[in-house]
Amino acid sequence: MGKLIVLEGLDGSGKSTQLELLANSLEAKGVDFKTVSFPAYDLPSCAPVKMYLGGEFGTSPSDVNAYAASLLYAVDRFASYKKDWALDYENEKIILAGRYVTSNAIHQASKLDKNDWEPFVDWLYDLEYNKVGIPRPDLVIYLNVPVEASQKLLSGRYSGDDAKKDIHEKDVEYLNSCRNAASFIAEKSGWQVVECYKDGKMRTREDILEEILRIVDKVIL
Repeated sequence: MGKLIVLEGLDGSGKSTQLELLANSLEAKGVDFKTVSFPAYDLPSCAPVKMYLGGEFGTSPSDVNAYAASLLYAVDRFASYKKDWALDYENEKIILAGRYVTSNAIHQASKLDKNDWEPFVDWLYDLEYNKVGIPRPDLVIYLNVPVEASQKLLSGRYSGDDAKKDIHEKDVEYLNSCRNAASFIAEKSGWQVVECYKDGKMRTREDILEEILRIVDKVIL
């Protein structure tokens, strides 16, 4: 099998930018890889996820419980794997993923009491990696950014129009809960954490990329 490397972080943490920069760097090195991103908005299987994020099941993330929401995303990931990258992975290609089961762990665990985080994550990992049968990541890199900073990045992405944010992105209290859950899950799951905020400001994208590359090289070389 290939290697599955996941770039993870809260909304507005710079995942898409770093995924693109990482892909460019690996391409320059002649590494054989494929990039995937979740949710897989182009697939029909993503329709329930889009309904959820668009507020059709309720305008607050808590309107859909952690287990129900997890099933929506699990179907999307399974469909993406079977249709888009299973053969590449089985033929030993490196897969770079922007978000994965790891995002579900963060966002849905945050809806639960802290005492329920560990059993929920165990349930989720067993569901997707064992029962559904999608690959378990070889490496997860978590981009840690304070919610206040990520909100500024999101506002820039949407040119200041907060109405464009989905129900996750616009709920600051929820995102703070996600960040707390992410800290717990990263330690439990052995993720590599990259601190993107230093001395009261965001590190440059180039500086962050250098750290990511050092981590990735240990897995692919």
